[in-house]
Parts: sequence; C-alpha cells; structure tokens
Amino acid sequence: MAGRGSTHNIDHRFSGPQIEVVDDGWQYKAAPEFEVSAPQTEVREIQAKSIISHNLSPDVPFSRSINPYQGCEHGCIYCYARPSHAYLELSPGLDFETKLFAKINAAELLRREFARPSYQPQTIVLGANTDPYQPIEHHYRLTRALLEVMLAHRHPVGIITKSAMILRDLDLLAELAREGLCQVMVSVTTLNETLRRQLEPRASTGAGRLKVIEKLAQAGVPVGVLAAPMIPRLNEPELEQIIRSAAEAGAGCADYILLRLPHELTTLFSDWLSEHHPGQKEAILNQLRASRDGSLNSPAFGTRMRGQGQFADLLAQRFRLISKRMGLGKRHVQLNLDRFIRPNEQLRLF
Repeated sequence: MAGRGSTHNIDHRFSGPQIEVVDDGWQYKAAPEFEVSAPQTEVREIQAKSIISHNLSPDVPFSRSINPYQGCEHGCIYCYARPSHAYLELSPGLDFETKLFAKINAAELLRREFARPSYQPQTIVLGANTDPYQPIEHHYRLTRALLEVMLAHRHPVGIITKSAMILRDLDLLAELAREGLCQVMVSVTTLNETLRRQLEPRASTGAGRLKVIEKLAQAGVPVGVLAAPMIPRLNEPELEQIIRSAAEAGAGCADYILLRLPHELTTLFSDWLSEHHPGQKEAILNQLRASRDGSLNSPAFGTRMRGQGQFADLLAQRFRLISKRMGLGKRHVQLNLDRFIRPNEQLRLF
C-alpha cells in the first residue's frame, strides 16, 4: 500500500470478538463498500489530562518525556510505539499510522506543571514514543508551542526525530542551545532510499536527515545521530556508513539500538518481511532470536536495547570502534537546570 508501512490491521492484544465484512464475489459491483481504497489519515483532537510521562528505565538517559501526538503518520514498520495503540482499542497496524490523536492543550498543561511550587526541573525529551515532527505538526504546531514554553521558562529539552521539519524551529532551538538548554538526536535508519521507502514510507530521506544534522550543528545546536533500529542483514551493514556520514555532517555524539519487537510488532514485522524481503526473512528473524535468548523480543532491562550473544557483541564492538574513530562522544549531554524560571517568577528576567 503506497505511503503506508503496514498493509493491514491486525487484532490487538486486548481484542474481543471481531466482525469482518467479507466479499464473496457475488455483490462486488452492487456493493461499493467492498471496494478497497487507500486509508486516509484521521486526526482526533483531545484535551489531555496530563502531559509529562515518567519512566524509571536504566536503558534511557532521561526520566521525563512529552509526546504531543499519539500514533505516527511516518508509518515506520519497526516502531516500538505501535503496540501502544492497543490501549486505545485500535490496531497497531494501519490504525497506528492513520488514526492519530493530537493533544491540543499540551503547551497549556506544561505551563501548569512549571507553575507548581513542587516542580523541580529535569530534562524533558520530546519524541521518546512518537515523532514530534510527524506530518500533522505542520498544521497543529504543538511541538513548536512546547518549545516556546521551554524557552520562556528556560527549561532544558531534548528532541528525538527523523524529520527535516525540525529546521522550521531552528530559531527556538538555537536560542535554547545558547543557554545550554537543548540537545537533538536525529534518527538515521538507512541511507539506502529504496529501503527507506519500505521501512519508513512518510519520513524524511536519509540524505535529508544528514542535512538536518549539518544545519543544526552550524547553528550551534548540540546534535547527535541515533542509528536505530539496527536490523540484522537489512540495514545493520550500514552502521559504519551512517555513523561516519553523520559525524562528517557535524554530529557530536552517537548511539544505536538493536531492533525490538514487543507485542503485536512481532507479527507486523514478520508480515512486512514476507512482503518485502521474503528471501531474507528467516535469516533475519533467526539472528534476532539468537540475540534475544531465543525470542524475538526481550523486555529485560540492560539488554533490551542491545541484545546479547555473539552478533550483539560484534555490533557493539563495531559501534565503539567507528565512534572512536570519528571522535564521537556519549549520547547524553548535561543540560542546564539552574536557569529555570517559574511562570510566577517572570520578573526575574528584568
């Protein structure tokens, strides 16, 4: 299906009995509801009750995040956030990339959080689950509104994205960076455009993301590359090329993640392999099993991002060597926490 990562909706893990319309061939011409058409993106505007998510995972270098959107139109077939759509009684398949939710009161909720007397600043990451610069951000501008709040109150912010749209907000990012309040990680999955269109049908090109790194670095914004996810035999051979190209574009740090397949993503990715890379399917899945203690996914802290075993160890060694060769530092940058201004303390600016 052109422009979509998944080609169907699978039942989610909370599904009850399902009713499906089936064309038996008798009434096709008389019943247009049987005609298959490309699904259109639907956006539901919601008033969120809270906006900051907290996590205690030792595998990520931050404990707070904001996702202004649920679901993601980029349609990346490997996205570990797909299973979260099941909590909304929607499929992690096509529903995840076509039935989206926009938290239109995101900036207002963030201001309220900052105004609480008990609030203590810690870096908040935008895009830990779904991309804050997915296509619908053109219209809703929720990410820009959040950045404006961050800047007004001098609060540190990190961003993870694979979209060139982030350059629209270069003015805000540069100003935040001048005060040590901002870092961006650009996700680069592949530099092979044919593979990119299959994996991430509505995301920016690999070359476009390298240009993002270049522009951010030139503007003084600390920027790194996230080579993720690494898929054995598919984009994993590109690891060194991705890190090298990003470093040459101006990236100052790097990280990588081995493909994770939680919950329904196991079926979705397996189906995708059958459609796009059937000859490599079993070899890819078997390599993942060898790196996940015989399973296609492991939620265990400490190994879920990297895997374990011979292949995982070799991948880690390759990453360390190319990062050292290119002079790249660690992913986490310590941002300023002492510049924070509460909404009722604005007079401190004068």
